[in-house]
Amino acid sequence: MSTAELASSYAALILADEDVPVTADKLQTLIKAANVVDIEPIWTSLFAKALEGKDIKEILSAIGSGGGAAAGPAAGGAAADGGAAEEAKAEEKEEEKEESDEDMGFGLFD
Repeated sequence: MSTAELASSYAALILADEDVPVTADKLQTLIKAANVVDIEPIWTSLFAKALEGKDIKEILSAIGSGGGAAAGPAAGGAAADGGAAEEAKAEEKEEEKEESDEDMGFGLFD
């Protein structure tokens, strides 16, 4: 993570902790107050737009509220395996479509 991203992240967390709306100007002010140099304003604009209308505290509390430690990875792993199986099926269907185009006897450059 770059210095700009890290500084913007910390500034956003500080603003959220103080229940202050996250804006590009407020992020830039905090970063300058922390004596972090060479942060382009585009970073603070990006972070402000990404966090606009979102409750940062709620996002952070949702990360750690996943039930038991042993049950979390097992459930996540099962969901990931199911997603992988669905992706494999989708890829097979796409391959079937490609093969059927070749069976027609003409190609793109014929």
